[in-house]
Parts: sequence; structure tokens; C-alpha cells
Amino acid sequence: MSFSILQKIGDAQKKASVVDVRSGDTVKVTQKIKEGEKFRSQVFEGVVVRVDRKESHTARIVVRKVTSGVGVEKSFLIHSPLVEKIEVVRRAKVRRNNLSYLRARSGKSARLAGRDFDRNAVNTLEEPAAEAAEEAAEAPATEEAKEETETKE
Repeated sequence: MSFSILQKIGDAQKKASVVDVRSGDTVKVTQKIKEGEKFRSQVFEGVVVRVDRKESHTARIVVRKVTSGVGVEKSFLIHSPLVEKIEVVRRAKVRRNNLSYLRARSGKSARLAGRDFDRNAVNTLEEPAAEAAEEAAEAPATEEAKEETETKE
């Protein structure tokens, strides 16, 4: 298989719009979990320790939180259908992509310096250009149809 075919397959698997997540962000990841025949949503909130392959269809984030004094890290594929939503709660100033040094720290030394950001702008998903163009093309057609029905009456 050629690289272009593999790339087309990978691009078809990508979600249309994804929140811009960076290392150091505190995020809430809502994930679908299957229990028997039913699905339920579970929220995992923590600090993004690492972002891998951001432009790829295999983009991944590693989120860390401390629960009952035990550090828990979970890896999420951003474009997975099981990941329903990623919401950025807080953004911190960091100078590297892999924050593995947080594993050895606890308490105040594990804090990251906060940074101001527009939470609504970051968490609002932008519509892809193709869908926006389709909606724009449909809108005049519906207006024309309304005008035709009004003139007939």
C-alpha cells in the first residue's frame, strides 16, 4: 500500500473538529464505557502530562490525576469514537511537552503556574470548512424556496 492511500484512510478516521489540548492543561475527558449491553459516560479530570502525534489520526494525550494519594495516568486517543468530549478547564505555563517530572512531586511542588485564557473560545468546536460551505449553500436555497411559496400564495 502506498503512503497516500494510508493517509486517506487515516484522515477518514479523524474527528471533524477537536479541542486544542496542550501539555500542562487541566482537562475533563468524557469517555463512553460499555457495561454489559449499556453505555455510560465517565469523566476523568486531570493534568495533561503528554501530547503525542498531534496532527495524526493516532493523536494521543496522557492525563494524570491523584486519587486517594495514588497517582493515576490514563491515555486517550483523541480521535477515538469512545472519547465523547474533551474540555479544557485550566491552562498552565509549561516549557516542555512531556511533564514526567510531575510523577515524583506531590502537594505544592506539583502545582503548575496558571495562565489566562478564554475558556469559551478554546472549548467551542469550530465547524469544518466543508460542512460550513454546505450549510451556506443550503441557506440561500431555503430562502429562495420561501420566497417562491410566498409569491405563489
